[in-house]
Amino acid sequence: MENVDTAHEVYLSGLKNAHAMETQALSIMQPQLNRLENYPDMSAMLSRHIRETEGQIARLEQILDGINESASGLKDTMLSFTGSMAALAHTVAPDEVLKNSLANFAFENFEIAAYTSLITAAQLSGASSAIPLLEQNLEEERQMAAWIQDNLSAVTQQYVTLRASGQRADI
Repeated sequence: MENVDTAHEVYLSGLKNAHAMETQALSIMQPQLNRLENYPDMSAMLSRHIRETEGQIARLEQILDGINESASGLKDTMLSFTGSMAALAHTVAPDEVLKNSLANFAFENFEIAAYTSLITAAQLSGASSAIPLLEQNLEEERQMAAWIQDNLSAVTQQYVTLRASGQRADI
């Protein structure tokens, strides 16, 4: 019984952390999307993933509501703020689009790891009804990470081409 109680604590904490993580993701992606000019494929994918992230937050809230819990407002606020600051920090870089791509790839893989751990905690705590929703979030993160990985070379090539031609290449 003690393992199940501990697993439930880990699961609950993980749910709240995942909610804050997704809130942070929105605060990172939205400023990037607003600034993108020369990368239409990236813009389209970011726009799609923002909608997916909003859905992920809704699924996490559905799970939390189902166990009479709520997200941590403090965690959400703090991670949203740090996400906004991270996005802002790249805006002064001459290679902003490349820095954002690298950071986004790292963040997507962080989210994949977080959902993998959260699904394990859900299994250990007996929260089987939440697993399909968490797996949907995980799959969306995997698809985004794969897209970034598959397109990083093309983004870099486009950046170099734009910069070499004297055009604005950073966004």
